Amino acid sequence: MYARHRKAKQGERSFSAQRCYRVRAACIAAKYSRATGTYTMKTWLISISVATALISGGTQAAGKAAKGDAAAGEAKAAVCLACHGPNGNALVPTWPKLAGQHARYIYKQLMDFKSGARANAQMSPQVIPLSEQDFRNIAAYYATQQQTPGTTDPAVAELGKRIYRGGNPATGLAACTGCHGPTGTGLGAAKFPRIAGQHAQYLDSTLKGFRAGTRANDPNGMMRDVAGRMSDEEIAAVSQFIQGLTDQPTTD
Repeated sequence: MYARHRKAKQGERSFSAQRCYRVRAACIAAKYSRATGTYTMKTWLISISVATALISGGTQAAGKAAKGDAAAGEAKAAVCLACHGPNGNALVPTWPKLAGQHARYIYKQLMDFKSGARANAQMSPQVIPLSEQDFRNIAAYYATQQQTPGTTDPAVAELGKRIYRGGNPATGLAACTGCHGPTGTGLGAAKFPRIAGQHAQYLDSTLKGFRAGTRANDPNGMMRDVAGRMSDEEIAAVSQFIQGLTDQPTTD
């Protein structure tokens, strides 16, 4: 009886947190100005404060239960080095950098690879022998690593900047800042990934995967909706802009 009651309460907390994530994303998408195409740091900080206050109570217990051992994760991640590079900084731009990524996001992706919710010819076989605790440990390890910075192609930086910060009102494309923040740091509690400094080639292929529906493990189809409103030119430009983002506050 106690076990069933506890599971029910956990389910209620999980549903409440997911509802907060959806409300937060919807509110932020509505906040950016269609007239000016801008999204202010103030609005982002207010949104983060409200979201944190709403979900903190429901995620504290889950956070403790999901805590990983970074040292154990480092040992398990030895095999990951071939594609994801030293300390999670992939040297080949077709593979993502994992260094500095939110642990909750990495854990979710590993779980999705194992369940089949996210299919990948290289990753799916790798996760078969790993346990959920292995996933937590690997995620904890990569979250503590320092990401190497990227650069932006100046030829497309301006278009990428406009898309990232203001979206495209003509097509109903929301600004990337709504979920990923002004500097691309994302929001770990909501499993919105850090994208700042990520390889442009990987971002480009990921967005096109969402657009084509070959990747479909995004909550409520959020990324599929976003990518479905983007042209190849916009995807290439925003990917280049994000590659050059850092987690330092911008002044403009």
